Amino acid sequence: MDTSNALSYRPRNAGHDYYGLGTYLVTLVVSGRELLLSHFVTDLGRKNDFGHKTTLALTPLGEAVQEAWLETPAHSQTHGNKVVVHACVCMPDHFHGVIEVLEPMQWSLGDVIQAFKATCTSRWQQQQGLPSSTNRSISADCRTDAAPAWLREKAALHSDEGSLIRSMSKKQRQEYYTFVQRQQRPLFDDNYDDTVCLDERHRQAMIAYVHDNPRRAQLRRLLPDYLCRCLHVQIGGRSYGAFGNLFLLRWPRKVQVMCHRRHPITRQPYETTADYTRERSQWETAIMEGATVIVTPGISRGEQLMKNECIDRGYPLIHLQATPIGQYWKPEKKRFEACARGSLLILAPWDLGTMGAVDNVPSDSDYSRFHNLNTLAAEICAFDGEAKIMR
Repeated sequence: MDTSNALSYRPRNAGHDYYGLGTYLVTLVVSGRELLLSHFVTDLGRKNDFGHKTTLALTPLGEAVQEAWLETPAHSQTHGNKVVVHACVCMPDHFHGVIEVLEPMQWSLGDVIQAFKATCTSRWQQQQGLPSSTNRSISADCRTDAAPAWLREKAALHSDEGSLIRSMSKKQRQEYYTFVQRQQRPLFDDNYDDTVCLDERHRQAMIAYVHDNPRRAQLRRLLPDYLCRCLHVQIGGRSYGAFGNLFLLRWPRKVQVMCHRRHPITRQPYETTADYTRERSQWETAIMEGATVIVTPGISRGEQLMKNECIDRGYPLIHLQATPIGQYWKPEKKRFEACARGSLLILAPWDLGTMGAVDNVPSDSDYSRFHNLNTLAAEICAFDGEAKIMR
């Protein structure tokens, strides 16, 4: 991989071949999270379930970014890279796009996205009446001894065509801008997120997610208490990432759903046994009696069945997951809708990997994760204090 853009490239899947075939959901964030790409417009003459209908209107910069995305296949083709774009959306402060690599490439996915980002920055600077800095040769700025040594060396190595600013690391760009008094920053943050498509169903879900993003954003604006994302919530001495209705932690009764994969005596799949049927009836009765929240990681088949029933029927649920909840993490559509109804809280423990092995089985195994997550579920059921949101 070309390391010149390494600081602009943070793959989510370290073992994945980003030069080969694949489909990806890419997310880029505007520097400083400025609201530059679009804004919500309310149509007072039309109403939806939450009142007047709100639509997303692109700014001139958003239109330029969308146009640059649609031009990505043609631009990549000139470098021998065959890609196609399926969908995109310019949210006010970030961008989502689905891109598919059709043939093995000379460029990596990171190089393709970096070229797209460079084009967007150039068009942003053009709209501001500024000279483009992204593709500017630095050779003209290095003819003085006052230039940093690394800058003169970089210019000398590329004296035939000039070294481009887009080939610098983030630290180098900052030093270069300080030296030449050129303050135009890139439009997007250096890093970006990519999600690798698993199969055709996943690809369609990615595209649907992009198209549905404005509606989800509007729901988060209208329902901040139910669609709350907190990176660090202190619950009983442990720190969790959280998304959803934090008020569920205050409910007076929390019931843990824990099922092993096999019945301890008959060795049948546990969800097929009479014991599971009896326990499930007890869980449903507790829910119907009111003030009861189901707590489960939903790992074993029996747990999954109860978790899915809660989500489908709108029963109160606290779902523990092993996947971390980061700054831009969002649940898939089904759980998002449950959060919007106020019936779901998703918790992801930050210290899951440090809880240790279970029965001498490594802590990163499915076996230990199952037991450790259920240990946390039991702690949450016993928790009767006030969760602390850590800023």
